[in-house]
Amino acid sequence: MPDLDSLKHRLKQLLIERLKFEDMTPDDIGDDDPLFEGGLGLDSIDALEIVVMLESEFGLKIKNESSAREHFRSIGSLAKFVQERTAVRADA
Repeated sequence: MPDLDSLKHRLKQLLIERLKFEDMTPDDIGDDDPLFEGGLGLDSIDALEIVVMLESEFGLKIKNESSAREHFRSIGSLAKFVQERTAVRADA
């Protein structure tokens, strides 16, 4: 499993690719910048794309919308969520 900093960088790359932020680099996205409501200004369609990205890239299933909202606040919170969930799967 990658360390948290590598995971944050990978998530930033994936968001840029998936959401077609062509003029952005991973360095343009702060770890604690809000993904929604200000920050990157993502919307509900983008949230769906993040769910699909997490399923395809990491094999994670997001079943609970309120849980997703909590974990999708920033790259930092998203990376911690992915790290925790992939660690649980690896232990199973």
